[in-house]
Parts: sequence; C-alpha cells; structure tokens
Amino acid sequence: MSATLAVSDEVSSALEPVVRRIDEISTLPQIAVRVMEVANDPNSGPIDLKRVVESDPALSARIIRCVNSSAYARRIKTTNLQEAIAYLGMKQIRNLAMTASISELFSVDERIGPYCRSQLWRHLVSVGICARLIAMRRKMSNFEEAYLAGLLHDIGIVLEDQYAHPGFVAVLRGLAGAKTLVEAERAMLGFDHAVLGEAVATNWRFPEAVTASIRHHHVSSGYRGEHIQVVRCVEVANVICTLKGISSIGLKLARISQAALAGLSLSGEDIRVLAADLDQELASSSSLFQI
Repeated sequence: MSATLAVSDEVSSALEPVVRRIDEISTLPQIAVRVMEVANDPNSGPIDLKRVVESDPALSARIIRCVNSSAYARRIKTTNLQEAIAYLGMKQIRNLAMTASISELFSVDERIGPYCRSQLWRHLVSVGICARLIAMRRKMSNFEEAYLAGLLHDIGIVLEDQYAHPGFVAVLRGLAGAKTLVEAERAMLGFDHAVLGEAVATNWRFPEAVTASIRHHHVSSGYRGEHIQVVRCVEVANVICTLKGISSIGLKLARISQAALAGLSLSGEDIRVLAADLDQELASSSSLFQI
C-alpha cells in the first residue's frame, strides 16, 4: 500500500506539463516496460521472460555478457539466454534489462559545470549496487528490489535534463548558494526531481518499492508504507556514494540521515565497512557501467 506525501497545487501546476510531455514521447524503451511487467507478474515464468528479452538482440547480448562477467564468477561461460535466466532468476534478469535500457538515455554525454551525464549514470548504478549490498547485510529477502530502486532513484534528474533542459541548466548554475539540489530545483523549476520521478514512475507502473524510493530517497522518514526498509537502503546508499565522490550532479550535497541509519540498525562502523566493501563490489560489477 502506497503512503506518499501529496504535492501542493503550485508544484502540481508546474509539474503537469513536463509529465505530459514525457508521456507523449515515452522515454523508457518499450522492451524495458515489458520486461518489468513480466518479471513482476506472479503468473509469469522464465519462459515468458525469455520470449520478451530475446525479441531485442542487443539486450540479449548484454545479459549474456553480464552473466559471463567477473561479477558472477562463473567457471563455465554460457551463450544460452534461457540458461542465463535460470541461473540468475527473473528479478535479476529484470534488473540487468532495466540497467541496459536506462543506459540508452545516456547515449549522448554532456557536461554542465560540475554535472556530467556519464557521472550521473555511474551514480545510479553505484547506488543500486550499494543499496543491494546494504539490504543483503540486513538479510532482507527483497535485495534485488533494493538494487532496482537504487538504479532508478534519480530518474527525475535524467528527465529534467531531457525535458526541462533550460530550467535544469539554471538549477545547476544556481547550486552555489543552495543547501540542497531539491531546494534549487523548487526555486527554479517549481518542483524537484523526486516529485517528477515519482509522477513518471507511477505512469510507467514501476513497482511500489521503486516508486517510493524515487520520491523519498532524500527523506525516507516521509514514507509510511510497507517498503520502508528498501527506501532506507536507497537513502543511505545515496549518501554513501555521494560522500565517496560518486555523486549525481558532481557536488556532495547529500546529508546523512540518522533516522534511516537507526531504522536499518546501522552504526558508524557499519557505514565505514560498507563504504570500504563497496569499492570491491563496484570493481566486480564494472560491466554494468558500460554504456
């Protein structure tokens, strides 16, 4: 059950034209939408997912490349898509498919001051990997949901860059005097990337855990739904990656949340260990960063 905060009428009026424009153009590749639908359907199985994935040769090739990479340490390589799905499971194949599809939105790199699209991509993948790492350390069964939520948490920034570009440039140029990115966005655009991301994620029928994380990844305490632990994982992962210099916009504007740390029962020492272990996880998952 969703438990998100409502947006004000003023924010809604600024947000609606941008969301409408995004819906008209349908930014997310259709293959990604179908993969997510099938993987999240309890009545679907590996064969159904294989039929969807194999319709996109580039996506199939990328999944095979990923499953044979050092991240999975397979002694025997495979070229069989059905075998890859059986080995990894539907949720992980979904995540690989979404990673490949979202990477297409970064095909043209651009730098605006400290912001760089390729660095935003690195941030998204890193937060996904870190959120999954935290969820696994907390022995959460839905750790693959944490990866997907982390991967997509800043999709609102991607959409601002593409569909509100003049305002987005103004936001980036006005960051020097702002305490947070969200404050700068609200001042320049009338909304922020978390609200925009949530609106589009809802229209694209993303899983609730992902949509909630997109909206609340800066302040998980604002969410009261059943996926609170995933949201907390993403919030903490976002801060860890940002403080390590893997930030969304090239600046370290994220703030540590004591409430999120307490909710996950993480101590300062736990964070230091996670930050250190993340380097190894990122190195072993280098294939995910390739655009």
